[in-house]
Amino acid sequence: MMPDRMDEFVKINVEKLECKNPTIICGFPGMGLVGNIVAQFLMDQFKMTTCGYVESRLFPPIAIIYSGLVKNPVRIYENPQREIVIIFSDIPVDPLISGEVGRSIIKWAKNVNPKEVIAIAGLATTGEEHRVFAAGATEEDLKKVQDKALIFDVGTISGVPGVVLNECQNGDIPAICLLGETRGANPDPRAAAEVVKALSNIYGWEIKVDLLLKEADQIEQMLHKLSEQIGEAEAKPSKDYSMYG
Repeated sequence: MMPDRMDEFVKINVEKLECKNPTIICGFPGMGLVGNIVAQFLMDQFKMTTCGYVESRLFPPIAIIYSGLVKNPVRIYENPQREIVIIFSDIPVDPLISGEVGRSIIKWAKNVNPKEVIAIAGLATTGEEHRVFAAGATEEDLKKVQDKALIFDVGTISGVPGVVLNECQNGDIPAICLLGETRGANPDPRAAAEVVKALSNIYGWEIKVDLLLKEADQIEQMLHKLSEQIGEAEAKPSKDYSMYG
């Protein structure tokens, strides 16, 4: 029997949030790592600071190291001046717990007076284009982006982004999901750059996307290496890795 409390599995740790009415952006690993790359680039451009983290005993047993310092695998950043919060994950979230993670995020979001939620994801394609598609929690949300991205008419959005969109609709929180076309699972900074352009057009952000394109090869190599290391950690057997305790 499933426990009643989601926070037995997933816990949002934020001591104090300076933002009063934030736009919350979710960047989780997925196709082409588009969500990761977009979120990381925005964090750098907006000079955001860490304000919390997400923890779960069901996450892979791994520590993320940057410049010799340990960081939580799933972190929360904010920029109070811009009223932006980003929830960023270095690790893939297992489909078995993506529901709990997404619901816990939106349950927490309801308590911080969100202006809206933006989920970023990749969309598999066999073509060479890097188009950007959009879906909304409501008709009103979709109207906001219909001239800035192609409408994602029919299909599915899996993992945390899909759960986030569902939970926002159920909780009457304005939300959109932007999906960047990508050819495969390998990191795709060029697809991410097109999503950043779409965000800039929608929200009037002045962002130098050429910086992302200039560092595309370096980003691909770094994320590919990190993905391999995380994959190795996940492959190791665990005696206590059941979501039922």
